[in-house]
Amino acid sequence: MTETTTSAAYDISTDPARLDAERIHRWLSTDAYWALGRARDVQDRAITGSLNFGVYDTATGEQVAYARVVTDHATFAWLCDVYVAPGARGKGLGTELAAAARDHLAPLGLRRVMLATEDAHGVYEKVGFKPIENPLMWMTLDLQPPS
Repeated sequence: MTETTTSAAYDISTDPARLDAERIHRWLSTDAYWALGRARDVQDRAITGSLNFGVYDTATGEQVAYARVVTDHATFAWLCDVYVAPGARGKGLGTELAAAARDHLAPLGLRRVMLATEDAHGVYEKVGFKPIENPLMWMTLDLQPPS
């Protein structure tokens, strides 16, 4: 199921056919601290295996932001790779994108949506995200050595 929400200046869509995979890869692999150097084939597999959100300028059709959600559509989701192009920043698109993902996932009855950020806590707090109450119960398994 694809979904599109529209404001005067931007469309937010889950239609995978609208994604500019080359642009997404360039953004993330060169300008996103969490994905620097990510290989194109890895990014393409991530897109294929995820629920993707693109933000498009309604006047030009150009993609100006991206986010993806890894989910089982039943119990859990992870919001990740949220990116707004430099020329589109400062317009609230990060918050709109997070809200669109939240609203798209809400009817699924998920127990939890997680994310990780170093520097955008305020963006996500505006749409209801909060710090983990009991971080000691969470664990991680790193499968690749640190670079």
